[in-house]
Formats: sequence, structure tokens, C-alpha cells
Amino acid sequence: MKQLKSLKTASLTGLTLAMLVFLPALTLASETVYDSMEAFQASPAYAAFVIDNLWILLAAAMVFIMHLGFATVESGFTQGKNSINVIYKNVFILCTGILTYGVIGFQLMYPGDFNGILGLGGLGIGFDASDPVGMLTPAYGEQMTIYSDFIFQAMFAATAATIVSGCVTGRVKLSAFMIFGALLLAFCYPITGSWVWGGGWLDQLGFYDFAGSTLVHGVGGAAGLACVIILGPRLGKYVNGKVNTIPGHSVPLATVGVFLLWFGWFGFNGGSVLSANPAEVSYVFVTTAIAAAAGALAAMLTTRIFLKKLDASMALNGILAGLVGITAGADVIAPLSAAIVGAIAGVIVVGAILMFDAFKIDDPVGAISVHGVCGIWGTLAVALFSPAATIGVQLLGVLAIFGTTFLFSLGVFGAIKAIMGVRVSVDYEKRGLDLSEHGVGAYPNFAMIESAASAASAETS
Repeated sequence: MKQLKSLKTASLTGLTLAMLVFLPALTLASETVYDSMEAFQASPAYAAFVIDNLWILLAAAMVFIMHLGFATVESGFTQGKNSINVIYKNVFILCTGILTYGVIGFQLMYPGDFNGILGLGGLGIGFDASDPVGMLTPAYGEQMTIYSDFIFQAMFAATAATIVSGCVTGRVKLSAFMIFGALLLAFCYPITGSWVWGGGWLDQLGFYDFAGSTLVHGVGGAAGLACVIILGPRLGKYVNGKVNTIPGHSVPLATVGVFLLWFGWFGFNGGSVLSANPAEVSYVFVTTAIAAAAGALAAMLTTRIFLKKLDASMALNGILAGLVGITAGADVIAPLSAAIVGAIAGVIVVGAILMFDAFKIDDPVGAISVHGVCGIWGTLAVALFSPAATIGVQLLGVLAIFGTTFLFSLGVFGAIKAIMGVRVSVDYEKRGLDLSEHGVGAYPNFAMIESAASAASAETS
């Protein structure tokens, strides 16, 4: 039977005394081995297990909705002529993520006993039909079935590659992105994840990342950075030493996406408690909300003071920055400290976006700054605002995971470039990827966006 060694089990630090009352009962239930499923269903522990398992499934559904949020944020923050391409990439990544994680990723990330660096528990989800009691009761090692564990983790896996989609939008070949995304999900993400959540070497050292500031968001940011460096900036972004703004086509659409992400983040962080423990889940909800709110206000204030603007897109990214920042320590950082963590993330994201533009690293939606840079900050903040980890181990973990992901992405995306190319032609980019690669526009009747009919007319004239 597969035994998980996940640091995603929430810490008691900073939580209420009520948790100390619940803990012995939960521990006893998880250690009980039942003779049959019928015996388990007749036991006093069954009702609590059903509630815990149901919460994990609901949390997985909330994380699933985040993929709609990513699609609308990326589409809204980029040009309308690339909207269908953005949607297509997000659909592909979600579906590929679920299937790839089911075939190899889940048991690569949670291999059981292994050398701490690389291990594979087998192919497939790993359900042992000869031992349903071990797969579908607390004997599994968590307060959920193996199926609930898989679907919750699969939603996380797809998130990492979705982040890359926003970084490269508007000029990447669809086929090149598909190949890269599939390889990232199949190998890089689960291997680095196993170092912590699978009981690997960073876990043994005490590295702490509750819900994935580094293990999920940092991986996406590091991979996106490598791809953007190879891909180069969009046409017209940097001309004669100037940074030209290429505005997104719908800030309202992006706003819908951000609030969908905020909603889903309650499942992302709250589900990472891995049970429906009321004290823990409610605590994580509070720190998550506080950090997001502080991130938005800090980003608003920063842009007003330093850029003399009331920038809605920066305010939206401030929300996401606060969410990413608190994700590593949502269960161990006190509510007031969560406000500080979120506020610092809101300032950092504005500075990081400007910094990358200064280095001519073109990230259309600010994903590298939000998920990568703020992911680093959130991981280090665990050591600064709680006793759950030390700064040295947190820094080592960040360097190891970011470095491995960046080098993997640089090598794989570079190889794809050498073999088939990764960037569309100048003509394709100017027309927009919707018409160039999909043959249809997202807004055929909208002025300022070329429609399929007008394109055909221009070609025949």
C-alpha cells in the first residue's frame, strides 16, 4: 500500500486549542486497520471520514474552477486577436495534466519509499484492487480515498503548466507549447514535488511549503522565465530602448478571472489541510483572504506613489501576488502577519514587472512576477513569520526547485526550438494567432480585430 509522506498536512503552530482536542481522535482513526469495507462503514470513524473526503473533493472542484480563471485572466490581459489561442492552450493543459498525472505523475511524485531524489511507484493511479480497505479508508494514510487524493493533486499539477501559457502568449507555436507543457507535467513537476510532498530529501531537511508557493507556482514561474528568454519579446514591445505598453483587450474579463482564482484559492489552500478539520480549514481561509486583500491594496498604493497611476491591472495582479505569497505558510502564519506577507507581495509584484521589462523579458500577463518572484517571497516568509522552518533550508529549497525547473525548461524548450522552432512567423504574429493557427477569430464582429471574412477578402484582393 502506498504511504504518503506529505508536508501538506497542516501544522498546529498558531492554531486554536480546539485542534488539540480533535487531534487524538483523528490520529486514532488514521491508524485503525479494518477487516473489511463493511466493518469500516459500521465504525464510528466512518462519518468523519466521509466529511473529510467530501471536503477534499469539493476543494478539488474549486481548484478546477481556477483553470477557468487562468483562461480568462490570460485572455483579458492579452490582445483580442490571440484569445482563442489562449483558451485552446488552457484546455489542452488541463486535459493533458489530468491524463499525464494519472499515467505517470502521481506515482512519480508520491513513490512511497525511495532514495529521496527520484523514485517511481509504478504507472497509473496505483489503486490496489486486492486491498480496497487500504485504498478507500484511513489506512491509506490520509483522511481520503486514493481517488480523492489523485484528483486533488492532478488539479495542482495542471496549474503549474498553465502559468507558462500566460508567459509565452501571442508568439509561441501551439505545437511547441503543447510538447513542452506535456513534458513539464510528466517529469519536472512531479520529480521536484516528490522532494517535499513525497517525503524526499527536502522534506527530510525540514523545507516547508504548505500548498505550493514554490512547488506549484514557483515551478510555473521558473519554467515560464526560461521559455520567455528563449522565445524573445513580442513584436513592438521594446523599440529604441523604450518599453511600449501592449494593452490587454478586456480588463473586465481579466477581473472575472482574478476573482474566480481568488474563489478557487480557498480550495487550493483550504483543501491542502487534507481534512475538514474546522479549526484548520477556517484558519487557512482567513489568512488566504487577508493576504489577497493586503496584496491588492499594497499594489494600488505602490502604483499610485511610484507610477502616478491608478492601474487596475496592477491591482488585480496584487490580489494574485498576495495569494501566491501566503500559499506556502497559510496554516502557520498568523492573520496579522498574513497581511504583512500579502502587502509585501503586492509591492514586490509591481517592482518585478518593471524589472523584467527593464531586462527586456516580455511577460504579457506578469505571471513570472506573480507566481515566480512572489512564490519565492512566500516560501521565505514562512521562516520569517513562523517557527515552521528555517531561512537557510527555505532558501536551499527555493534554489533547488527553481534551479532544476529553470534548467529543465531551458534544455527542453531549447531542444524543441532546435528541432521544430518555437516562435510563429512575423506575419502570423501580426495577424494574431487566432486566425493564423485556428482559422477563426474570437470576436468576428468586433471592430479593430480582423475577422476571418475580412482576412479572406484581403487575400483575394
